[in-house]
Amino acid sequence: MKSVFENHFDGDGGIRMLLVIAVPMIVSSAAETIMMFVDRLFLSRLSPIHLAAGLGGGLTAFMLSTFFQGTIGYVNALVAQRFGAKESQACGRAGAQGLILAVLSYPLVLILIPLISLLLRSVGHDPVQVGLELDYFRIIAFGSIFGLLRTALAGFFCGIGRTKMVMVANLVALIINVPANAILIFGKFGCPALGIKGAAYGTIIGSAVGLVILLFAYWAPAMRKAFGTAANAGLDKPLMKSLLKFGIPSGAEFFLNVAAFNVFVIVFQSYGTTAAAAISITLNWHLLAFLPLMGMGQAVTSLTGRYIGAGQPETVRRATFSGIKSCFLYGVFMSALFVFTPGMLVDVFAHGEEYESIRPMAIMMLKLAAIYTMADGLLVVFDGAFRGVGDTRWTMRVSAGLHWLMALSSIILIRVLHVSPVMAWGALIVFVLIITVVLARRFLGETWRTLDVLAPASTPMNVIEGAASGVPPDIK
Repeated sequence: MKSVFENHFDGDGGIRMLLVIAVPMIVSSAAETIMMFVDRLFLSRLSPIHLAAGLGGGLTAFMLSTFFQGTIGYVNALVAQRFGAKESQACGRAGAQGLILAVLSYPLVLILIPLISLLLRSVGHDPVQVGLELDYFRIIAFGSIFGLLRTALAGFFCGIGRTKMVMVANLVALIINVPANAILIFGKFGCPALGIKGAAYGTIIGSAVGLVILLFAYWAPAMRKAFGTAANAGLDKPLMKSLLKFGIPSGAEFFLNVAAFNVFVIVFQSYGTTAAAAISITLNWHLLAFLPLMGMGQAVTSLTGRYIGAGQPETVRRATFSGIKSCFLYGVFMSALFVFTPGMLVDVFAHGEEYESIRPMAIMMLKLAAIYTMADGLLVVFDGAFRGVGDTRWTMRVSAGLHWLMALSSIILIRVLHVSPVMAWGALIVFVLIITVVLARRFLGETWRTLDVLAPASTPMNVIEGAASGVPPDIK
């Protein structure tokens, strides 16, 4: 096992190559996270109940689109596999399938809005909080088309290793989103104060701007020439079949996992406003630490997909362990912040007398979140590797099953046994550790080596010049 961890910086699948792809995606994910963080921060200035409603409504809107985003997001692996196999035109056609699927998915999201709205009304939250949650949820859900299309485009650029474009789009979206939120939430420059609705509208505006930038880049002359992004814009049945075959389990896993976590949060918030605000503060900081790791997961998917497409399973393994090392170092840093400076972090949100009873619980939960953050880093890497190699069905069954066991256990602990909020939070962390161990055993067992993920495309392929090592020409 020692040799697995040696000499992981340079060469194919090494940390250097991973970071070339991962750093822009980490920055991109961080930009998305900061947008959500600022939303909650501004809402905390209105009241604790606005803060709790922003979390509840936001997570519910996110849950609604997760199946579709998870399925569309498999474009990353699909493009990377084609890139590794030196099939340039298939990369463009694979990206097009993601865009087509995004457009087809949006009406289904709209159909589900009334059902999810009914769910929010039935969970026992404060009636004022429910009204605010519904306002935020509905606006975000109606604007989800921008996020779906961005997922497809980001998957394409990540798959070919050109992640800087995604980073630029997300940073511009952040620059637009933050002032838009301030103006619309509090009412500046003659605009009416829209409160939580303003937070949702600001998020949609930022997302739309990011989409426009990615679309311009996708159809730029260089992309049209290298990958046929314009000429290959139609339906490719074999590639679409492959996207659905491996993407649907990935999307189902994403949806079921987020839904289970959403159940935990909703049930946890039934403790009352104090616990609801405490978990909102904790999760805002946890998400700020965790979501940038999603960029690392996307990079791992890109590299493992590339090398499985090139028939190099040993390099797949090496790239995955490079991701583990990188996430471990990041996790140590973030966990140290949670353990040694929780009071300072909580005070960013908890200001004023109305937060006095909330602060002690939030501090304790944030300290425990240090364990959660370390485990999440490993989860993201293993999940990214499984997407890259196409091992999505097993991952969906096991990961979703364990997440829902966690959700059902939380209902029993909170509603039946009436354990303390901190104990319920601790139980969630134990389940995350268990899931991490199970996924690690699967990857080390190397069942994924036997999978066949390269279905034929319907058009001839052009070789990507200089791609023998799997590195795109612009970052070689």
